[in-house]
Amino acid sequence: MSKLVSCEFEVFGKVQGVYFRKYTEKQAIILGLRGWCMNTENNSVKGRLEGDKERIMLMREWLKTTGSPKSNVERACFTECRPIREFTVRKFSIKR
Repeated sequence: MSKLVSCEFEVFGKVQGVYFRKYTEKQAIILGLRGWCMNTENNSVKGRLEGDKERIMLMREWLKTTGSPKSNVERACFTECRPIREFTVRKFSIKR
């Protein structure tokens, strides 16, 4: 089994009210990642990714360049990928 890592993210731009979290959840599931995402008070979306580093890097690129069809990502910030011993959540979910 490949080593697990985690990474936090925050995406800025037109990312609320455009199904960004739903599309993020779908893409994370496609890539086999776990974690969560949620809207923030400053109109960004933040979250956590857990899984294989290569897949997390693919998800990071998706968050920066793709998002949901009606979103307009201005920038995305990420923490360094850090090793974790085990998953902290069972799936990828949207926090409310």
